Amino acid sequence: MAASDVDAAEVKLVMLGDTGVGKSSVAAQFVRGSFDTMQAATIGAAYLSKPFVLRGQRPIKFQIWDTAGQEKYESLAPMYYRKAGAAIVMYDLTLASSFERLRDWVRELGENGPQDIVVACVGNKLDLTGDGSAREVREDVARDFARSEGALYFEASARTGEGVTEIFEALAEEVTRRRPGALGAAAAAEEEGRVDVAPRDAAAAKGGKKGCC
Repeated sequence: MAASDVDAAEVKLVMLGDTGVGKSSVAAQFVRGSFDTMQAATIGAAYLSKPFVLRGQRPIKFQIWDTAGQEKYESLAPMYYRKAGAAIVMYDLTLASSFERLRDWVRELGENGPQDIVVACVGNKLDLTGDGSAREVREDVARDFARSEGALYFEASARTGEGVTEIFEALAEEVTRRRPGALGAAAAAEEEGRVDVAPRDAAAAKGGKKGCC
């Protein structure tokens, strides 16, 4: 359900992970309900937002910073996760190396991110793992790691939309419970960082990268 921008409490959310794991696709699936196999790679970071009502509670507006996964942009990440209330750290269920990078990102957030930031570890491309042959990261291994770091854990498919909404709903619930002070702080952070971002227009924001989800 949509919520009005006027009434919505704002939550800054940063998305981190290797290039090609499908961060942009998951964000666009949540915001626009679409998947685009021809979407270009993110440069620097892109910004999207979506207000919604969580189970009859106060309206929430996620301000989503989708960061580029290329190594040359990694040094910019602290600028985007600073003052964030939530983070999605994503990996590709069919690529073990992307899960190793997820471990690094989660630990960096734990050491350098905002106190009590709510983190969700997300394995994307669930649609490719139906018979198990393409999966390179076992669910129990990934889930145990997330639990050890105090993070939420989800598996999802940006292509089909399976599990995507549940990620954001769970993050909103946990931020509301754990970090009520984070609500409303995102607007100032957005304006502070906007100059360094290549904004995404409506056409480019539709869905995922080619071959990424």
